[in-house]
Amino acid sequence: MKVLFSLLAAGVLTASADDWPRWMGEKADGVWREDGIRNDLPKEGAPVVWRVPVGWGYSGPAVVGDRVYLSDYERTKGELVNNPGKAVPWEGKERLLCLDAKTGEEIWKFETDRPYNLSYPGGPRATPTVVDGQVYFLGGMGHLVVLDAKTGEKKWEKDFQKDFGAGLPIWGFSAHPLVVGDTVYCVVGGKGSVAVAFDAKTGAVKWKALDARSQGYCPPSLVKIGGVEQLLIWHAESMNSLNPKTGETYWSLPLKPNYGMAVMTPQLSGNKLFASGIGRVGAMIELDESKPAAKFLWRGKPKTAMYCCNSTPLVVDGVIYGSDIDSSNLIAASVEDGERYWETKEPTLAEEHRKGGRHGTVYLTRHEPSGNFWLVNEAGDLILAQLSKDGYKELGRQHVLEPTNEAFGRPVVWSGPAFSDKAIFMRNDKELVRVDLSAK
Repeated sequence: MKVLFSLLAAGVLTASADDWPRWMGEKADGVWREDGIRNDLPKEGAPVVWRVPVGWGYSGPAVVGDRVYLSDYERTKGELVNNPGKAVPWEGKERLLCLDAKTGEEIWKFETDRPYNLSYPGGPRATPTVVDGQVYFLGGMGHLVVLDAKTGEKKWEKDFQKDFGAGLPIWGFSAHPLVVGDTVYCVVGGKGSVAVAFDAKTGAVKWKALDARSQGYCPPSLVKIGGVEQLLIWHAESMNSLNPKTGETYWSLPLKPNYGMAVMTPQLSGNKLFASGIGRVGAMIELDESKPAAKFLWRGKPKTAMYCCNSTPLVVDGVIYGSDIDSSNLIAASVEDGERYWETKEPTLAEEHRKGGRHGTVYLTRHEPSGNFWLVNEAGDLILAQLSKDGYKELGRQHVLEPTNEAFGRPVVWSGPAFSDKAIFMRNDKELVRVDLSAK
């Protein structure tokens, strides 16, 4: 759903066509809608405008007007040990930084002491959401803090563990908040409160819904089919459609990824909805266009579709493009039946890791005016490519960031980018970088 934004008298810009106010952009569809963007990436690389130091974090930046919002973690005690099955204690401050998008200079900073006890403890997971002059910041331990976007003044806060009895997901609270109108939708957890709707201005609970053994990691999303808006909540056990006004369940289909790892944002193409996760669990769901109802159209098999986790696939012209968690390949597959057209590790892994390794990760963004794709991989490379049913064609590559974290014995940077003001904003655990992508 397209949310309309305004220019506040206070001087804080809310989202415009050039902004990237949340995870995967204004519409959370991974599409960059801005003219004047270059169609090449030369060997010498696009100009780096600035680099500024930041702390630990898997979360991506959000950009609204002339400001960048980024969450991070300033560690004071604890070791970087990434054990998939064991939580690791850290001590330090969880922070939200507001920076000048033109210069990288700090405008304000919100920080609080926040002990972590997470597997893969390296910082917040959820990208800040900036709507109507407020920033919605979800931390790794489940604290939702809402701040004034101009000043950093705290408006309200919720503790998902304390306030709702939510269990702590072993990999941390990760589901980016969804703000639509006067409501904030969150994946929370606890008895009857996997999904919670809050008043955007006050934090008052409007409704609570759903039970599950684990809330999972997938952000809520809103779709409109047959004139009816449906709030999609994919938790550890099933894909669910709710009435966004009341929390009433419209339909529910069993879809259980291993380890409760419902992560990627379900992708809608026409009336078809694709979701997949670890354990080769994935499906295309057909949504009824006359009433809120759904059924499985097909389920993925070992050699069909793809099984995404860290990054969300994109669906373009009947083709699904996504990063497969098992093979580490970028895969193109058919919307109609999941048949694979091609797969390659060229854009996902560093060359020295392409012979093996799982969970290879690349973040995809499509530039709508040109049809080109901008890819950011776990090696810290920015790639310009053309993707089609017929194959993968790389147009250029620039190494922007050093991978500062680790996964499965290899160095990685697992953080999605933001695109705004004819530039890309990329981060690792040491710096945030702005690269100029304007056409010359």
